[in-house]
Amino acid sequence: MALKATIFKTDLQVADMDRGYYGSHALTIARHPSETDERMMIRLLAFACHADPALSFGKGLSSDDEPDLWQKDLTGAIDLWIEVGQPDERRLLKASARSSKVVVYSYGNAATIWWKNTAAKLERVRNIVVFHVPSSSSQAMAKLAQRTMQLQCTIQDNQIWLTGTEDAVSVEVAMLRDVSI
Repeated sequence: MALKATIFKTDLQVADMDRGYYGSHALTIARHPSETDERMMIRLLAFACHADPALSFGKGLSSDDEPDLWQKDLTGAIDLWIEVGQPDERRLLKASARSSKVVVYSYGNAATIWWKNTAAKLERVRNIVVFHVPSSSSQAMAKLAQRTMQLQCTIQDNQIWLTGTEDAVSVEVAMLRDVSI
């Protein structure tokens, strides 16, 4: 018998002063049996950084055709495709052809090696942005994970603070590749 996803309920308050976005989101996050708290919290961070009423979680690890998060316009065209981890360059190339913008949130120590091997293969693609979250930040965020969470995310001057009921984490995010490259 296959293991089922674990369901997490999150009340996320986002105050993104850089974009002028302020919103409250009641989220239901299905964590795949092979997914760690660390990866799930990176998905949640990606949601907070791109928060929008049209942004939604995809099937993620259980699907090859959907990203971790995506945003579609009213016609069904994909405006934003977000991947978490170290996706294969073929997946990113396919995503860049299907959407207006692709964003990758890599994390952990292996991400540096992944990016070194992948960067040249994405050289000609102009709609892919790559961020890296260091292990210290991603592991600190993983400690905030609970089945029911109330989180506040504040973004100002490219600084991100994620606050739970008892702890707060200053999240470092480094841009490895910008669209303008």
